[in-house]
Amino acid sequence: MQTTMPVAQPQTYLTTDELSSRIKYDSRTIRERLKDSVLLEGRHYIRPFGGRKTLYIWENVENDMARYSQSGSLGIPLANGGALHG
Repeated sequence: MQTTMPVAQPQTYLTTDELSSRIKYDSRTIRERLKDSVLLEGRHYIRPFGGRKTLYIWENVENDMARYSQSGSLGIPLANGGALHG
């Protein structure tokens, strides 16, 4: 029986400045207030090759922004995609 590997969906990686222009937040706000609070490493951004550079995964950022906007929830987003309401 032959098994096929799932095809990975292409992802769009953005620098902080590129993300800033797409979501209309200042780059400094992204780095100091959003990163590691609502934008989570491994879900919304990566650090390629263990370096200092941060690349944001546009599709995940866009999906989560829309999801939390539509839900009207003030919950805290969790790494597994859920939210903490409290």
